Amino acid sequence: MNTTRTLCFVIAALSSYAALVYRLSQVRRSWRDNAYRTLVITLLLQCLTFTMGAVAMGGQSFLGVGNLAILVMHLSAVAFCVSAQIILLRWATDAEEAVRKTRYWLITGIALNALLLALFLIADGPGRPATDFNTGSGQPLVLTYLLVFILSQAVPCVTIFRQCGPYARMAGKAELRQALRMLSVAAVILFLYCLARTVNILTAAAGIDIGVWQLASNVFSAVGILTLSLALTISSWGTSAAKLLAWARSYRSYRVLYPLWRDLYESSPDIVLEPPGAAVSDLNYRLHRRVIEIRDGWRDLRPYIDRTATGTAGAGPEASEESRQAFAEAAQIRQALHAKRAGTIPDDNKDDGDFDDRDTDNLTAEVAWLTQVASAYRKLGSA
Repeated sequence: MNTTRTLCFVIAALSSYAALVYRLSQVRRSWRDNAYRTLVITLLLQCLTFTMGAVAMGGQSFLGVGNLAILVMHLSAVAFCVSAQIILLRWATDAEEAVRKTRYWLITGIALNALLLALFLIADGPGRPATDFNTGSGQPLVLTYLLVFILSQAVPCVTIFRQCGPYARMAGKAELRQALRMLSVAAVILFLYCLARTVNILTAAAGIDIGVWQLASNVFSAVGILTLSLALTISSWGTSAAKLLAWARSYRSYRVLYPLWRDLYESSPDIVLEPPGAAVSDLNYRLHRRVIEIRDGWRDLRPYIDRTATGTAGAGPEASEESRQAFAEAAQIRQALHAKRAGTIPDDNKDDGDFDDRDTDNLTAEVAWLTQVASAYRKLGSA
């Protein structure tokens, strides 16, 4: 169990340091921003919290003082929660309200840390086994210390979750809305950590051994902090990541459309305005051209498309209606290519009309639909 706990602390610490380093890379252009400085302080406290957690798992003494790493971890965790709450205030409220509520949270954090320090010393924290601060071991003062600490973590989780929804709806920037939604997810996961930790403490005090389930709190903590680290940085990298994902989807669609485009191009070379393989750096342009060329090639085939051919072979018995339609159109294209090569025009062809009421003005929807048809075409075999 100790290995798993240590691994969870290390994962949380590494994600915290990664977020801190990423944010520090923006220090030159952002240092004058109060919200940025508060964010850096929050990430520093987050790093300290989980570094001390990993240190505590490595030995009972830190700087020659017993359980000092545990105490520092708990005190910095309280300060970290307060700082995270202040970050949310600076993101989502006006300056005057943020200043007023910041004072409240600072006073609360100082009072909680003073109480934790007093309980730690009164309970002879430096002289106790480190395991006492994991389960409480039935000692009233240690149990009180641990429950106060858990409460100090749970309350900010609840307040952050309650505030993120309304703030996200009011936020003007998409990046900020994403950050607030992810922050609310992190708050839920960390609240589950608080619940799991409370169960660990109370079951141990009652003499109940829950076995491996004790590790649930560590897992929730690591996952929650990883999510929180992403939430605190997504406002600066979210747009770039979204663009990268959009590019990846476009590139995948461009490649999937190739076999269908190739056979249509071989059948109707005039559909291509630029020579195949021409160097065009803009993927969106290339994808747009490929869609237009496929549609032009499809139009050229309309006299050879048999209206009576409605087979959906290859779609599978559990396929959706849209998938069946994609296979049907792919089969019609395949049949029409053969008919054009043979010079055979069906009696009931599609020489007039358009593309079965498809919205060809919506490029995104058109790419999605043609990608389905191209995938079905590939599965049916090239013409």
